[in-house]
Amino acid sequence: MLTGDIRNQVDRIWDAFWSGGISNPLEIMEQITYLLFLRRLDDLHTLEENKAARLKKPIARRVFPEGKDPRDRSYEDFRWSRFKNLAPAEMFTLIGEHVFPFLRTLGGDQSTYAHHMKDARFTIPTAALLSSPDISRREQKSSEVPHVTC
Repeated sequence: MLTGDIRNQVDRIWDAFWSGGISNPLEIMEQITYLLFLRRLDDLHTLEENKAARLKKPIARRVFPEGKDPRDRSYEDFRWSRFKNLAPAEMFTLIGEHVFPFLRTLGGDQSTYAHHMKDARFTIPTAALLSSPDISRREQKSSEVPHVTC
């Protein structure tokens, strides 16, 4: 059972989605999971960058490739730490038009991951909902972020 601060945070997120136009609990969980996954990918990339800097070697496992996507947007912009500071409309467009297509192909076309993510869709309906402080900009301690291996 959730109590205290965590319960209040969950309630605020739920209320934000509900008032933003998403009332299906499964869809809300799906979208929250995608956002948490994006946050974790950025954390993993940052760990790899730090490791490479300490060892004075190139990054061994890049989560976000160098260069730009087919629509000419830098892959660095796909990182949580970058897009969370964008204007709401720009963040909304970036996630819908660039980040989700990237997520669907991460790991290669024939991977198990790509098979399960091929139908991933971004259904948060407005930039205002995506940029709500309870959803995208809340700073978490590393211990609060779920650990996901990819």
